[in-house]
Amino acid sequence: MARVFVYGTLKKGQPNYKHMINTAKGLAKFQGRGRTVEKYPLVIAGKYNIPYMLNIPGTGHHIAGEIYSVDEQMLQFLDEFEGCPDMYQRTLMRIQVVEWEEKGGAGEGRAAANGILECFVYSTATYPPEWVGLPYYDNYDSSGKHGLSYVLRESR
Repeated sequence: MARVFVYGTLKKGQPNYKHMINTAKGLAKFQGRGRTVEKYPLVIAGKYNIPYMLNIPGTGHHIAGEIYSVDEQMLQFLDEFEGCPDMYQRTLMRIQVVEWEEKGGAGEGRAAANGILECFVYSTATYPPEWVGLPYYDNYDSSGKHGLSYVLRESR
C-alpha cells in the first residue's frame, strides 16, 4: 500500500471523488486530512478549470487535502488519470497531519502521532509560465467563490 495526498477534484465532495471509491479501479482507504509542510502555489487553470499544484516549493500556501492509503491497482489508475508523467508528476512530499481517522496500525499511528507523513502527490513542473501569475488557493473546492467550476472529462 502507498500513501497518496489528494488536494483537488479527487477529494470527498468534489467532482472526481467517485473514482476514489470505485473498487473496480483499486482500493483507496481514507486515512485523514492534512496539509503540505512546504508552501506551494495551487492554481485553477486551463479551459476546463483544473486545479494544479505547481512544483515551486516555498511559494504560495500550505495546501489542504486528504490522505489515502491505496493499493498498486489504484496507484496505476491514478497515474493514468492524472496524465503522469506528462501533465502531473507523482512525487513524495511531506504532509502535516491535521486530522487522523486510522485507529489501528502501530507504524501508521506513530507516523501520524509525530505529525508528518511522506505521501505521493500529483503536482506539476510542466506548466505555462503565466500560471505562476494566477491566484493561489490553499484549499480547492470546485464550487468555491472563485466561480471556476471544474469541467468533467465526459463533458469536454
